[in-house]
Amino acid sequence: RRFGASTQGLVTAARPSYVRASRRGQVIECKKVAVLGAAGGIGQPLALLLKMNKLVTELSLYDIQGTPGVAADLSHCNTPVKVKGYMGDDELEAALTGCELVVIPAGVPRKPGMTRDDLFSINAGIVKNLAGACAKYCPNAVLNIISNPVNSTVPITSEVYKAAGKYDPKKIIGVTTLDVVRSNTFVSELKGLPLKDVDVPVVGGHAGVTILPLLSQTFPKVTFTQEEIEALTPRIQEAGTEVVEAKAGKGSATLSMAYAAARMAESCLLALSGEEKVVECGYVASDIVPGCDYFASKLLLGPDGVQEIYPLGTLTDYEKTKLEEVIPMLQGNIKKGIEFATKEATTA
Repeated sequence: RRFGASTQGLVTAARPSYVRASRRGQVIECKKVAVLGAAGGIGQPLALLLKMNKLVTELSLYDIQGTPGVAADLSHCNTPVKVKGYMGDDELEAALTGCELVVIPAGVPRKPGMTRDDLFSINAGIVKNLAGACAKYCPNAVLNIISNPVNSTVPITSEVYKAAGKYDPKKIIGVTTLDVVRSNTFVSELKGLPLKDVDVPVVGGHAGVTILPLLSQTFPKVTFTQEEIEALTPRIQEAGTEVVEAKAGKGSATLSMAYAAARMAESCLLALSGEEKVVECGYVASDIVPGCDYFASKLLLGPDGVQEIYPLGTLTDYEKTKLEEVIPMLQGNIKKGIEFATKEATTA
């Protein structure tokens, strides 16, 4: 089944026409959306895309510094979305209260030579603190976690919510949409297919070898040689490194990540508004792969967050072998996140 959503008016080609058409009769309720880390390299372009989204009525921009300026800049754009900047711990409650969707790109970016796991010691603490605030001030909001390493920050967020007595696994989603976006782009270029027609499910996690594109399930049906598969798979897995190196120490994949995050945010907003058949890949609490308490796969989104987690489907021998490589790596990432959250809770 095809999947994917769009940022309204910007990437409608990423979404099947029959689903886009269903919006015409849609009654959209007011939606307050927060971006935590809104003054950063991902946060600013993401905020711009959300300012252009007709599903958003109020955009709350939070960071430790710089957000009043970002909000002032965006407020000059002639779209009806109301924008307000919040800065520092004292304003976090106001930023989050009433939110239905919270997108979290906060944290330090990757630099040349760094893996997502290298970011753990800094970003884990940032995500833990922001998750605690979300659990306190908007416990029913859907969370889109972008902060790396996602394989660990999603378990951290879940443990924080459990400790607060607010845990609902349907509400916490790790954003792996960029892996899908990249896969669609690379396959389209390789096979000469119209980009609007291409959907490639990507499962596993969101770091290196844990990223597993299921090329055999590409829509429309297309044939790959083994050589093409063995070239495409690692390119998709290491596409983030490709950007980090191309920027030569000046940044990471901020623009494509903002694009992918805006797509995922819109999918969540559409589902929250009652639209049906909204499907995206995401990293969530899951039992579809034995031994992995969290796993990225295709999700049916609904009014309460994740409505259904789809099974992996039929895998090729190559994909089965790669899945066996994913599992132990992902298990280690998950364990690291849970141990950080529970240790911090014990010592707090």
